[in-house]
Amino acid sequence: MDWEKLYHLLFNRITDALEQLERRNYGSAEELLRKAQLEAEECYLGSREGEAEQ
Repeated sequence: MDWEKLYHLLFNRITDALEQLERRNYGSAEELLRKAQLEAEECYLGSREGEAEQ
């Protein structure tokens, strides 16, 4: 598992969402967080599949 990649993905997406919250763009912030959640899940599951194949 590439934890560094996952950390950077989540950190950057959360930072983007926080900026949207500061601007009171709540829908945009929610969308960014949901997208980050899906991307992190895909990253995690992709690494798990790679481990199973080895």
